[in-house]
Amino acid sequence: MSIIGAITDDNRIKFFSNFSKCVKGYHLINNDPIKEAPWEEINAIVLDASGYDIISQSNGSHKSGKDLSCILGGLSNKSTKYKNGNNAFSISSYRLTSVCSDKTHGNIEDIITEINNRKNFDFYSIIAREEKQKQILYDWYLIPSDYPVFNPSSYKWHLKKGKKRGDKSVETGWETEKQNGSSMSISFSMSSQLWIDLNITEEMKKFIVGSCTVNIGRKYNYIQLYEKDCIDL
Repeated sequence: MSIIGAITDDNRIKFFSNFSKCVKGYHLINNDPIKEAPWEEINAIVLDASGYDIISQSNGSHKSGKDLSCILGGLSNKSTKYKNGNNAFSISSYRLTSVCSDKTHGNIEDIITEINNRKNFDFYSIIAREEKQKQILYDWYLIPSDYPVFNPSSYKWHLKKGKKRGDKSVETGWETEKQNGSSMSISFSMSSQLWIDLNITEEMKKFIVGSCTVNIGRKYNYIQLYEKDCIDL
C-alpha cells in the first residue's frame, strides 16, 4: 500500500498540526516520554481529528499485530528512541517461539512465512524520539507494512552465535546481513522475539507525517488540571 496515494496534501498538513498539538498537550501534564499505550491513544486522537475515523482500538492490549483500525487501514503502533545521530532506530515485533527457539532452531523458510502471516495491518505507525536535557524531539513515521525493510525475504539470514566467552559456539538466534543499513534479528533468550533495526534513508524520511519538539517540564498536575477545569466551568 502506498502512503503517498493514501494521504492527501491537505490531510498531511492536518497530521502535522494535530500531532504537534496532541504531543504538546500530553506534555502539559506528563514528563515521561511518549511510549507504548500513550502512543496508541495519542495516535487515535490525531487520526480522528485529521478526518480518519477510528474503527477499532486495542486499548493497550499486548497482542502482536494490529493496534488501531481506521478508514486509512490497520496500524501497528510502535515507539522507539533514535540512535546514531537520529539516523536509525529499532523496533520489536512478534515472538516467534512457534517456529524457532533455543531447543528447536527451525528453518528460515518457515520463519519468514510465519512473520509474513502475522502481518495483519497496513502500516507501521512509529513515534521516534530524541531525548535532550531539556527537550524531546518527536517524529511520526507512517510506513507501509509491505515496505522492503519490513520484508524478511529482503535479507540474507543465518544463525547467530553467542558473543561471550564460553558460549561462542552456542547458537543464540537468527540474524540478517544489512541491506541499505537495515537488518533483522531474532533472540532465543528473548522468547524468540523479532527485532528490526532501521537505517533512516532519505527515501524513508518521506514517511514522516508529523514532527514537533517539546520542553521537558509539565505545567499541571492532576489536581491543578481539575481545579482549572472547574474554574473554566
